[in-house]
Amino acid sequence: MDVFHAFLLCALIFLIVPLRIIFPFRRRKANLNLPPAPPTLPVIGNLHQLGKMPHLSLSKLAKNIGPLMFLWLGEIPAVVISSAAMAKEVLRTHDRVFSGRPQLYTAKRLFYGCADITFSPNNAYWRHVRKICILELLNPKRVQSYNFIRKEEISRLIHRIIDSGPGTVNLTKTLSLYANHVVCYVILGKNFSDGADYDRHGLKKMIEELEELLGGFSIGEFFPSAEFINVITGQKSRLDRCFRQFDNFFNEIIEERLDPTREETKGKYLLDVLLSIQKDGSGDMPLTVSNVKAILLDMFAAGIDTASITLDWAMTELMINPTVMKQAQVEVRSIIGERKIVLESDLPQLHYLKAVLKEVLRLHPPAPMSLPRESIEDVTIDNYVIPAKTRVFINIYAIGRDPKSWKDPETFIPERFMDSSIDFKGQDFEFLPFGGGRRVCPGITFALVTIELALAQLLHSFEWDLPPGVDAKDLDMRETFGLTTRKISDLIVVVKPLSIELSKIKSEKERDFKHV
Repeated sequence: MDVFHAFLLCALIFLIVPLRIIFPFRRRKANLNLPPAPPTLPVIGNLHQLGKMPHLSLSKLAKNIGPLMFLWLGEIPAVVISSAAMAKEVLRTHDRVFSGRPQLYTAKRLFYGCADITFSPNNAYWRHVRKICILELLNPKRVQSYNFIRKEEISRLIHRIIDSGPGTVNLTKTLSLYANHVVCYVILGKNFSDGADYDRHGLKKMIEELEELLGGFSIGEFFPSAEFINVITGQKSRLDRCFRQFDNFFNEIIEERLDPTREETKGKYLLDVLLSIQKDGSGDMPLTVSNVKAILLDMFAAGIDTASITLDWAMTELMINPTVMKQAQVEVRSIIGERKIVLESDLPQLHYLKAVLKEVLRLHPPAPMSLPRESIEDVTIDNYVIPAKTRVFINIYAIGRDPKSWKDPETFIPERFMDSSIDFKGQDFEFLPFGGGRRVCPGITFALVTIELALAQLLHSFEWDLPPGVDAKDLDMRETFGLTTRKISDLIVVVKPLSIELSKIKSEKERDFKHV
């Protein structure tokens, strides 16, 4: 915990303690057989043990306490799951009980009162919009229909890399542009690749602020009876500002979309699908415009950084492990041959590349801590009682590095997934990069094709090296914690187009775009 957060916690203790004397907060009865727990401090409970990187701090704590661990986070009772066996209890055996969502202060202010899919409580509305998402928005046929967008952005990705040379390329920023433009295009039907609209709306900064607000363990979330904390910390003003920016942005986009004089678009994008459902208004629970905006914001929050962060980690691990890089390149090039562009129909044949990606997701899950669930009734796990209204965090990072499930868990070994049936769809509880159970990420298919296509193209089209004087051991592997966990430092590389003259590729740039 840094000095600022330590000071803030102390200040809050002095503010809250007098209130607790006047209005005591009553915790659960002590006679319940709760899971093992570390010692607590007055008022703040175990908050001081989260640190700046909760997934790391809680992993270390679980090694001493156990894979089913009870914490008091301020006023909030919480359970942390750190093993595949305990994850199975939560995500399969008692999935219904743990399918609730706490009504977080942050989510209520950003997502129109939790009218989205991710943060909505387990009720009829959530089941309704979840069904819309699965059947209408992210079904395989719909995802396949956006093939032309991915193909177009892959072409732009190749040319951005080429145009950055000769010399070093900031691959982190280049991959971020690719992934963000794909997601924005698919959601809104607007091509932000020229940067004009992207910059005009300040979308990059808006998205960064959204990720930071959603991913941080905000102190105010753990003291719901003392909501003034969010005012003191500035959280309320940040949330209100972020909400207004996205609300104005969505209003402008929707207004453009509903303009009868606008030019017809090439396909039916996710915004079009939602507006069509909202306009139809059929069924027992018609969507409102606010519902539509909440779901759109949900898609931005869930999809914007996941692909770019995974690609960044993948290329970083490949730079560190050149033998793996070479083997993946041999596979891709043997399948693609003389063709310049990787097709989505090639992906099922790239077995080693898929193993590389799984190993990246095991070691570097984009969201190392699951969004908190909430038990909707009392339940017993492993002879311990989990009371209703307890928040449940699944430490996906710890589970992916558990030596009971993985041999040499800290080592990058894609071969462990070759000829293995272990998958990331939420049924193999030792490997949960996209979560599991009723709350599993519904966008797995969309995310995977976006990531696999780009990774295959990078390996096919270029040779990669680190800048002169930089060794693999010099790469900064530290992370920043948030809704997603990215590397602190950008990946800077030296790139060389494979056996093709640079001038020839540049001259073919316009022709390639015509055939996209």
